[in-house]
Amino acid sequence: MRAGIYARISTKDKGQDADNQLAQLREFASRQGWEITREYVDETTGGTSDRAAFQAMFKDASQRRFDVLLFWSLDRLSREGVLETLQHLNRLTGYGIQWRSYSEQYLDSTGVFRDAVIGILAAIAKQEKVRISERTKAGLERARRAGKILGRPKVEVDAAEISTLRQRGLSWGAVSRQTGIARSTCQRAAEFVAL
Repeated sequence: MRAGIYARISTKDKGQDADNQLAQLREFASRQGWEITREYVDETTGGTSDRAAFQAMFKDASQRRFDVLLFWSLDRLSREGVLETLQHLNRLTGYGIQWRSYSEQYLDSTGVFRDAVIGILAAIAKQEKVRISERTKAGLERARRAGKILGRPKVEVDAAEISTLRQRGLSWGAVSRQTGIARSTCQRAAEFVAL
């Protein structure tokens, strides 16, 4: 089996070194009988997927340049949150790429518990999504109580002006540009006047 190895450190200036991860991952791959086709190393935060080696790894995965991705731990792969991390793992699976965490033996799509692990991660991701929604709703409610007006600003629509512009032969697009009001809103206002 062909293996890709992904390693990540946050920063070099705190004594971190990707070689520690790489050495253990290489040794593990060798014991499994896996041929390492490429190593991907990022020296940046895992809080975003905008990482050069991370993107290169996904590009190679989409082209099936390896069969399994080996990473030291899930937080080395991504620190974007459970939902995003699960999406990354599902993306790999969708490309037909298996994945395995070196230090977290239960995170292994090559093993018999693959479906159980993905199910647990999906349940956690769902709960995270619910918590995010609850925090958003609480923040909006707090803003309302503080007297903030939420939503889009109200647009003053002069239906008579719109009707007059249309009677002069202007197209809906021209009416929209002249009034600064969306075309569909102009059309609804004209319908309202016609009633």
